[in-house]
Amino acid sequence: MASAVVHKILHHNHSNRESSPQQNHSSPAPQEDQELPTMERAYEEEKIKLAQWEDLKRPLSPGQIAVDANKKLVENSSCVLRQQDFELIKTLGTGTFARVWLVRLANPKDGDQNKVFALKILRKVDVIRLKQVEHVRNERNVLAAVAGHPFITTMVASFQDTDSLYMLLDYCPGGEVFSYLRRARRFNEPTSQFYAAEIVLILEFLHEKEGVAYRDLKPENILIDAEGHLKLVDFGFAKKVDNRETYTLCGTPEYLAPEVIRNTGHGCAVDWWAFGILVYEFLVGQPPFWDQNPMKIYEQIVEGRVRYPSAMTPDARDLISGLCTVDTSKRLGNIKGGAGAVKSHPWFRNIDWDALYHRKVQGPIVPHLRGPADTRNFDEYEPEPEGREKYSSEMRERWDECFRDF
Repeated sequence: MASAVVHKILHHNHSNRESSPQQNHSSPAPQEDQELPTMERAYEEEKIKLAQWEDLKRPLSPGQIAVDANKKLVENSSCVLRQQDFELIKTLGTGTFARVWLVRLANPKDGDQNKVFALKILRKVDVIRLKQVEHVRNERNVLAAVAGHPFITTMVASFQDTDSLYMLLDYCPGGEVFSYLRRARRFNEPTSQFYAAEIVLILEFLHEKEGVAYRDLKPENILIDAEGHLKLVDFGFAKKVDNRETYTLCGTPEYLAPEVIRNTGHGCAVDWWAFGILVYEFLVGQPPFWDQNPMKIYEQIVEGRVRYPSAMTPDARDLISGLCTVDTSKRLGNIKGGAGAVKSHPWFRNIDWDALYHRKVQGPIVPHLRGPADTRNFDEYEPEPEGREKYSSEMRERWDECFRDF
């Protein structure tokens, strides 16, 4: 297995870094000569695996995702991959400390020219300056743990170099659900039910199998893949909480749960509140709590009074009111039955959950694509600014240990 070889290389490289300068300038030991072909072999195996992974991928059952974590073709931390192994095609998105590129394999073999990925590049300097080290580590480790879920972006590999961290992800050419929602103004009920049901399956898995709170559910973080199914992306705020409470203020104002605003401690229940807001936005076209002043939004959320349009069906109202309940002990999804209570709600009566999980149900929106590298569903972005701060030796000495998971 390539992973075993990579582990051996990683250990070898670590030993080299700890050797003295005098040793480094001496003649190579016979053992080092023997390792070189091993490194080359690991590098070739890694590239072959990247070219093959999409052909071999399939949805794993929730149990298999955890049990077969070491046998999966993806989610490994690679010490042999480099940015130069990929051709950067176009920026797909930017954030305060990250940029996501559409990439293809550099110098691909015959038949691999159209195999593309999304490469998330995070500059270490920015991650440290913006105090995002823990969030970035959480994102990488959560994505590794959940690789194989049919509706969560797949982290194919992670790696790093002197200045940056990299996460290689599957590419979703359909773009953001947010864009489709704005064009349509609102989704009809069957479309809303389909997307909402796939999100229920995501939250059920994250909460009940992994103990992870996602904490940033919103249309901008949900992409549509080539077959019309959802993929949840951007796990920067995701955190393994299990049954503990956490206090970090994070998320998007319109989607924050009351307990986050009050800073009374929160857990996975925040995702069910946000899910209620999301269903409302699907059906109405805008979230229930909104104001130009974020403080006014927070006041509305803490009050928790949702106003429903007269055209909304009683089942939809009942579902949203159960989810957007200020008291977490009474919130649907967080009460007895967990996600099962959400799945059995009358609004989802027509959903075949097993068929949906195995992607046997046709998505309501299947993107029209010219090919695997089609980017028409993504906006244009400014190029990266030049002359940015370098990752200094002092930073490296202090922070490199924090990035060892990459």
